Amino acid sequence: MKDIDAIAVLQDPVRRRLYEYVAAQGREVGRNEAAEAAGVARTLAAHHLDKLAEAGLLESGSRRLTGRSGPGAGRPAKVYTRARTERSVSLPARDYLTAAGLLAEVAEEAGLDAGLRAAARRRGEALRGSTAPCVGLDEAMEVLAARGYEPYRTDAGSAHDAEGPEGEAGAVVSAVRMRNCPFHALAEDFPPLVCGMNLALLEGLFGADGPVRARMDARPGECCVVIEASKNNND
Repeated sequence: MKDIDAIAVLQDPVRRRLYEYVAAQGREVGRNEAAEAAGVARTLAAHHLDKLAEAGLLESGSRRLTGRSGPGAGRPAKVYTRARTERSVSLPARDYLTAAGLLAEVAEEAGLDAGLRAAARRRGEALRGSTAPCVGLDEAMEVLAARGYEPYRTDAGSAHDAEGPEGEAGAVVSAVRMRNCPFHALAEDFPPLVCGMNLALLEGLFGADGPVRARMDARPGECCVVIEASKNNND
């Protein structure tokens, strides 16, 4: 299916709500849960979820949602997750990804990592403009969401270099992680170069010495950067 046909599937408002809900969870979602979230009947949700899977926007599978196995555990239920395939439409046709890949290849071969990070940090500062650095994680999440990172709060983490109110190292901090990397395709081909650029961009955006800080902490399937705030600055 062509990208434009797949994206057109989202024109239906119910279908779009279901897609956005599943995509935002970062895990498998069953039909009952999706139907409740979208405010529609289960049979209607199942129909639209399968259409989204046929279009390649969702991936489907099956598992027991009870968490049990063996006799009496119930039948496996159909579940859905966001598809890994990227979809984009450009009219007229453009191919910026190929150009970006060539530039990244040259930069990596020439050892231009430091120069790229410096430029990315300046760009982050320019994007922030005259606005003061974020003072809390809620504000940081709004900034990240606007740039397509799909941020979500974690219960807690441990900063490698943080100091708590008593000055102890390794203080527990609240954190924001991101389900989406806007530079995903390039990051897969040139991870040190592009992830370093991404970190520098976010350092410029949030300020290197502010109450909200970015640091590298790669996790499979997510952005390589985590955003943290000190223990007494978790709002």
